[in-house]
Amino acid sequence: MAKSPSAMGGQGPAIWAIDPWASSAGRMQQLLTDEERVRLAVIASIVRFKKRAVIYREGDRADAIFNIISGVAAAYKKAPDGSEHITAFLLPDDLLGLSEEGKYTNSSKAITPLTAYRLPLPALRSRLSKDAALELHVICKLCQELRQAQRHGFLLSQRRAISKVVMFLQLLEQLQAARAEQVEEIDLPMDRSDIGEYTGMTLAAVSRAFRRLIARGIIKVRNRRRVTITDRDAFDKIAGHPIEPGHGMSNRAS
Repeated sequence: MAKSPSAMGGQGPAIWAIDPWASSAGRMQQLLTDEERVRLAVIASIVRFKKRAVIYREGDRADAIFNIISGVAAAYKKAPDGSEHITAFLLPDDLLGLSEEGKYTNSSKAITPLTAYRLPLPALRSRLSKDAALELHVICKLCQELRQAQRHGFLLSQRRAISKVVMFLQLLEQLQAARAEQVEEIDLPMDRSDIGEYTGMTLAAVSRAFRRLIARGIIKVRNRRRVTITDRDAFDKIAGHPIEPGHGMSNRAS
């Protein structure tokens, strides 16, 4: 999950999403033409962040959005007590940097070493105003973000820790399927503490839930970064029901 399904940045920024107005069998697709990617590359620069580096902070002046080439980022909010609450994980070909009244609406940090295109907002606005098709593709991303925000809210509403972890794993699995990636194992690029910040759980609760799932033979964990579902019926029963194909957890624009 660390690498982009696009040409690793060689052709310019990419927007992968499920087209909300077309039949796609739950699979994401590259919405931009090669020509559109080249036009965006003209206004973009490539930036790199170390693991755990802050990309921008909530309330900072929003002067650019970012299109991930490789690595994983997280959008998050800080509570008054200083704790962080992750609202979305952002993956290759995702956009991050949404703003309101000229300021970023959340903070963002690199979960892994991260490489991204940086697109200055004045130049991007100018480009979108001249290209209706490109503007529509950005709207597709925003529609996907709304769907994922709704699913995240449903996950947070669950009371049982084990249900939250299973739903989180299910969302990751479906995202991998939507990106046409192998799903024999679920890739976990984030730490257990990151999962806790996303699911609204303590690190201890996340760890206990994983241990319970392993002890019951529902999942198997390899190197803490790879999870295999070993009892599909029990897994889906805990989750409530299987999520439809393509309904992954990434906001794809945050």
